[in-house]
Order: sequence, then C-alpha cells, then structure tokens
Amino acid sequence: MTVRNELRLGVNVDHVATIRNARGGVHPDPVRAAQLAAAAGADGITAHLREDRRHIIDSDIERLRAEIALPLNFEMAATREMVDIALRHKPHAACIVPERREERTTEGGLDAAGQLAHLLPMVRELGSAGIRVSLFIAADRQQIDAAVALGAPVVELHTGTYCEAIEAGPEAFERERARIEDAARYGAGLGLEIHAGHGLTFDTVKPIAAIPVIRELNIGHFLIGEAVFIGLEQSIRTMRGLMDEARATADALS
Repeated sequence: MTVRNELRLGVNVDHVATIRNARGGVHPDPVRAAQLAAAAGADGITAHLREDRRHIIDSDIERLRAEIALPLNFEMAATREMVDIALRHKPHAACIVPERREERTTEGGLDAAGQLAHLLPMVRELGSAGIRVSLFIAADRQQIDAAVALGAPVVELHTGTYCEAIEAGPEAFERERARIEDAARYGAGLGLEIHAGHGLTFDTVKPIAAIPVIRELNIGHFLIGEAVFIGLEQSIRTMRGLMDEARATADALS
C-alpha cells in the first residue's frame, strides 16, 4: 500500500464560494477549484452547505456531484432540510457538524453525547441510503463513545484548538497533539475510521499526519488562502507532500 492511499486528503472548496459570493456572479467557481484539486492530488472534495448559504449554495452541490469524479464529503447541520438534501444528492459521505448562524466558522465539535436522541434517526436514515456518516467531534472519549452508540462509522476530530496552540509554545502544542492522538487511537480501537481537520496549515499538519490511525485529513481555508500567493494546485501539492513525508517518517520509525 502506498503512502498516498494510507492517508487521504480531502480539499474543502467552501471559501472559493465565499470569494464568489462577496461580489456575486459566478467567479471564482468552486467546481473548477475541485477539478484543480483532483489534478493536484486530492482524494476527495468537501463542501459545507450552511443553512444561510453563506458560501456553498445548492447548485454547487448539484454540480459537484455531476462534474467531479472524486468522492464528495457533504458537511451538514443536523436538520431535516439538510438530511433531505443529502438523500436527494447521495454524496459519498455526510459529515454532521455543529452550526450556529452567528459564527464565522465552525467553532468546535458536535455534542454527539448530548444529542443522541436527535441524531440517531438521522444517522440511521443517511446510513440506510448508502451514505457514509461522519460526526465532526472534539477529541474527547465521551464524544467518541457517543459516535459508537449512534452507529456512525467515521469521526472527524476537530483540530482547531491544536492549531491555535502553536502560538502558546511547544508544551501547549504537544499537549494538544497528544490529546488528538489519544482520541484517535481510542476511536480506532473501537472500530471507528478516524479523520481530522480544521485550521491545519503547512506548519501544523505534519504532527497530525504522523498519527498512524488517522485515515483522512480535510483541509480548506488555509489551502484557498495560500492559493492567492502560490496557486491552488501548488498549495495542494505542498500540503500533500508534507502529509506523505510525515506518514512515511512515522512508518519508518514504527
């Protein structure tokens, strides 16, 4: 098995749509960004259809399903509207995320443990339709146990606090990295597939990519921002290279 197959990269194209929507019209096109991502080595495309449609809009999801060969990871709030949209488009995966209208971006993990009754019928309905359900949660054992109880096959661990900790110094940074690794190993031991994402950059990706039980990283905002300076394909190729280097080094040391 190659390094690339061991750790997948999902590229989130939300913020290409953010730029488009700031002015209106059709440029830049998030579907074109997804096509470039595929050419640059992405293994999947992620898109979050928010309730307020602040970036990705319904027609983007339609076009991504029709025009992109890569698997689509549909990020969605736990609402009836979003479940119905997922059932209509049948993405490869649906990642249930917390969503508050007033937030700028997703600010933390889903409280799966506190919403078992609300989430259970949605997870079952999506799964019965052949959609792989993921829960975007904090690196916390209680939340991982809840994911198992709900029957979700995948969890994506929120890496935002870890990424912010780089500014607090090496001890805080390592403490957060270790917390994510502990949760990842715990979840994998329970049979979950482990993904991770949120806020990852060239400076923070390698310690997470080196955790052997993590199977996929989903990265968007940084890649789109860096594309302003070096182009989207180069941004993705650089991230892909850092991920592969970290995983190869970890494999050699194991």
